Amino acid sequence: MRVIAGEAKGRTLVVPRGGGTRSATDRIRETLFAIVEPQLEGARVLDLFAGAGTLGIEALSRGAARATFVERGAEAVKALRRNLATTKFDERSEVVVANVLAYLGARPRGQFDIVFCDPPFADVGVAEATLGHEGLRSAVAPAGLLVARAHGKHVPAVPDFLDVARVKEIGEEKLLFLRYIDPTAGG
Repeated sequence: MRVIAGEAKGRTLVVPRGGGTRSATDRIRETLFAIVEPQLEGARVLDLFAGAGTLGIEALSRGAARATFVERGAEAVKALRRNLATTKFDERSEVVVANVLAYLGARPRGQFDIVFCDPPFADVGVAEATLGHEGLRSAVAPAGLLVARAHGKHVPAVPDFLDVARVKEIGEEKLLFLRYIDPTAGG
């Protein structure tokens, strides 16, 4: 697996041993970043269920200012740290070794412009709990974008306070592009 574009283009990324994670393929990343590219310059990115960090690293390579990676698997964290060192993005990154829901429960510091949410496909309950978590809602900047990756057979229910701005199907996967609905907006 390699970084597709930007300042770290072509750098090889390692994947965790044991098969406990599934990195986003080139096709998924190309499609996702073609859509979010206009919002990346200077963005603060949160990569939940980060695995080896392929989404957050691609964002950094394409102009994001900072990225916070949240991952609890020991092998995935080793691969993630190695990938950040290889791409020289470790200075612009924070790695949080934690369960995503516990991390969100502790109210993340700062506001994020783009959030990647890539939980295990079959664990729809965790995906729904993450998308509906008040800690995530408070961590996303006004007009921020939340991108959830799901398998077509395991699409989480989207909470009422999130607007589905776009759905992109790629093979058996779906990318959900979500924005929080402003409760103060008239209607």
